[in-house]
Amino acid sequence: MHHIYHTEGIILSSRNFGEAEKYFSIFTKDLGMITASASGVRKMSSKLRFILQDFGYLNFDLVRGKDFWRLTSASKTGELENLCKRPEVFAVVSNISRLLKRLLPGEDANPALFADLVRGLSILETAASREEIQNAEVITVLRILANLGYIGGDKINDLISQISTKRIEILSFINQTLKETHL
Repeated sequence: MHHIYHTEGIILSSRNFGEAEKYFSIFTKDLGMITASASGVRKMSSKLRFILQDFGYLNFDLVRGKDFWRLTSASKTGELENLCKRPEVFAVVSNISRLLKRLLPGEDANPALFADLVRGLSILETAASREEIQNAEVITVLRILANLGYIGGDKINDLISQISTKRIEILSFINQTLKETHL
């Protein structure tokens, strides 16, 4: 009998496979970045069809397979349900998702990064102006880079405190940091 892992996570992306299957890239709180498959999820009769959407923050039940995880069930957490309703926020979340897929090493739990990501996404969800959305994006990216060790802990607090006045310089610093990773 297989052990069922229960964890919360955010679907970063998905792709269709076969007749009714789908693969999901999921950043989970307890397992790190995983790839999971769900059988029959694209069928009209699937209960999970409307729950398993990109950028959804869900509770997952997963079973470890030989090559990847199998998704057995999922349920909504009740948080971040309106995250991608606005196009400008959707674009930011999409960029953050691509960054995470690029930088995360794989199945290595990082609860601090997960908590910072959820906090950043909830700020994005409620951001009222374009400036608030841009500031939330920069702060979330800085927190991701700090949690993964690309930026020192002392420097991050200085950068965040100056976000409103020096956004261009901070973005340049972020881009330079990402360029140096060679990923």
